[in-house]
Amino acid sequence: MGEYGTIKIHLAELLEKSGMSKNKLSHRAELQRTQLNHYCNGTVTRLDVDVLARICTVMQCGIGDLLEFVPPEGEE
Repeated sequence: MGEYGTIKIHLAELLEKSGMSKNKLSHRAELQRTQLNHYCNGTVTRLDVDVLARICTVMQCGIGDLLEFVPPEGEE
C-alpha cells in the first residue's frame, strides 16, 4: 500500500451479489473482457471515469459501492 493509501475496487463482489456474469456485464457496458478482468482483479492502474460510469449504470450502483478509499496504515 502506498504512503497515500489506495483505492479498492469491489466489482467482483458486486457481480457475485447481483448474479450477473462477466460476459453479460462486458456486453452491456461495452467493455473488453480483459479490461473488465483488470477491474475485477483490482489490477487496473488507471481508473477511467467513462468505464466507471458504464459499470455503475449497468450494475445500478453508486460509485461508493464500487470504489473504496483505504487510508495508509496508521491513519484512520
